[in-house]
Amino acid sequence: ELTATRVVATMPVDDRTRQPFGVLHGGASVALAETAVSLGAWAGVDRARATAVGLEINANHLRPKAGGVVRVVATPVHRGRTTQVWTAEISDEEGRLVCVARCTMAVVPLGGRVRASPRRRTRVIFGRSCGAPPLARRPRGTRARHKPTEEAVQAESYDAIVVGSGISGGWAAKELTERGLRVLLLERGRNVEHVKDYVNATKAPWQYPHRGGRTKAMEEQYPVLKRDYPLNEKNLAFWVNDKESPYTETKRFDWYRGYQVGGRSLMWGRQSYRLGDIDFAANAKEGIAVDWPIRYEELAPWYSHVEKHAGISGSREGLEQLPDGEFQPAMPLNCAEEMVAGRLKELYGGRRRIIPGRTANATAALEGRNACQYRDACWLGCPYGAYFSTQSSTLPAAAKTGRLTLKPFSIASEVLYDKDRRRATGVRVVDAVSEKTTDYTAKVIFLCASTLNSTWLLLRSATDVWPGGLGSSSGELGHNLMDHHFRCGAEGTIEGMEDKYVYGRRPTGFYIPRYRNLFGEKRPYLRGFGYQGSAGREGWGRAVAELGVGGDYKDAASQPGPWTIGATAFGEMLPQHKNMVSLDESKKDKWGLPVLRMDCATGENERLMRRDMINDMAEMLERTGVKDVRTYDAEYFPGMGIHEMGTARMGKDPKSSVLNKHNQVWDAPNLFVTDGSAMTSAACQNPSLTYMALTARAAAFAVDELNRRNL
Repeated sequence: ELTATRVVATMPVDDRTRQPFGVLHGGASVALAETAVSLGAWAGVDRARATAVGLEINANHLRPKAGGVVRVVATPVHRGRTTQVWTAEISDEEGRLVCVARCTMAVVPLGGRVRASPRRRTRVIFGRSCGAPPLARRPRGTRARHKPTEEAVQAESYDAIVVGSGISGGWAAKELTERGLRVLLLERGRNVEHVKDYVNATKAPWQYPHRGGRTKAMEEQYPVLKRDYPLNEKNLAFWVNDKESPYTETKRFDWYRGYQVGGRSLMWGRQSYRLGDIDFAANAKEGIAVDWPIRYEELAPWYSHVEKHAGISGSREGLEQLPDGEFQPAMPLNCAEEMVAGRLKELYGGRRRIIPGRTANATAALEGRNACQYRDACWLGCPYGAYFSTQSSTLPAAAKTGRLTLKPFSIASEVLYDKDRRRATGVRVVDAVSEKTTDYTAKVIFLCASTLNSTWLLLRSATDVWPGGLGSSSGELGHNLMDHHFRCGAEGTIEGMEDKYVYGRRPTGFYIPRYRNLFGEKRPYLRGFGYQGSAGREGWGRAVAELGVGGDYKDAASQPGPWTIGATAFGEMLPQHKNMVSLDESKKDKWGLPVLRMDCATGENERLMRRDMINDMAEMLERTGVKDVRTYDAEYFPGMGIHEMGTARMGKDPKSSVLNKHNQVWDAPNLFVTDGSAMTSAACQNPSLTYMALTARAAAFAVDELNRRNL
């Protein structure tokens, strides 16, 4: 991990770092400490104008260490205009301090008499340390930009390269390594180690400077993130800095990103549902966009494959529109939800029903993972490994094979393409810290960088062959952008259950599967929606509005409030060619890459659907006896659902799609795209489980094709 406020690195204790008496040499500890501090200080200066050099270091050696690995964590005590003071704590595998060092750094203007010698950056790859080339320094007055081909360094070749380490990338790495391939996993952000780097996972609200909320300074730094719930100080480090990674909005589009190892798998909502035949056949049946090139029966075995490993809890319901899966025991409905669910099923003859949310929170232990502790703190990183993430699940499996190389701080700037062979040959990578460019080659490449990032990469690739980018021969690359529109529904109060309470902090709620435009019904819009909701008792927060004082006020606030129940609808957004992303060559990001331009909006179909999304929930609550029912529409803009899909869709014809039925780019059959960009339609279910299944299926196919020498 390397930032201006924290540096983490490791160093082996072996013959290279031991003194003659067989224990860690004090000089090696000092070298590790100064290296970490120097990198942190260097990261925190304006590198176009200044650099940082060491002035003084002192160290206290607290415990001998004869073998294994030591870990340094360096943090600044003072960061001034001309000096920085840092502490570096070196500990063993059990967290016991081995050495504590304090280092003073001078901030020196470039062109001054003192020059900093190049520092070597330590990159952590599954607990091993390896040196990287010296950090490049830009001439004064120049800006960082993507380096041309002739400056790129040619690096080691791999069997496969996976771009992106989130939900899809983790699965690609796992499946490819377990099938025998040597895999390079590229992540543009920092490394996040499982458990060790979940620094806020067990904090109480009063342990945060602002009780976990947001500040004016945060809102200024994160102009997009502040638009909705993600902006808070609890897990701010997991979200992208909007100013470092800007984009252009022709129409408002909220793009919430997570650039670190694990990506958004560290803070996703974990709702995990299969798509069914109704969803895969919808485009063809209604004449919308293009037909999916696969059907449910082709993906069903792969849904089962990923569900067993991920640990999906849920109940078997036998619903045609929501296929059952390989479930762990469901997290049960609470007493209020059970009551409403029973009444709802009876009132609507089973066509509308409340079921437990199907969630990637294990209710039974899996290898290396414990069962859920009902803390509902998943988005801070789960130290128990109970919820599925790259860190808890797929990355350990891939690392176990010994065939995985993970490279954080590696921005894929271009897919390299051989137009004579019509094959992708590798990936050009810009080091996010040094800005050095390196070319990595491989037989197979998987793009799993998330919907818009994978398409962004394709738009920048092979432009000498296709001005619209690699995969654009159909004219569909960047088009047909979708999301799930939501933020509307209803809520109310349940009476007569004041003697009952909830159990723990269940990290899921209930789900009402789609029922509109099914069973022979026809609404004035296409497709449908599902609901996600919960029931519970109000807490002490309700007393804030009362502004009371005194003992009676405190006593009342300490008692549970009334039972409430509510649900938000998630509706399907139709694929439309006009909803698109493209490159904005007039604006560059921090690394000199042209940013994405968003041009996407909901249409008449979504507007008509939202009427039912609001009114249906109110009707169901009122008919089941819920009191004081209130509807709401909190306004939705594309991207808010954080379910971006499309822009590199699968299809049956290279003239109308970017990918074939195996997620291969038509124009480069050894290039696979398996994240949300591949989606041909959105359905109304949360899509992540489908990304997992598509990725596992494509990885198996890729290895088979390699073995047949077809790639």
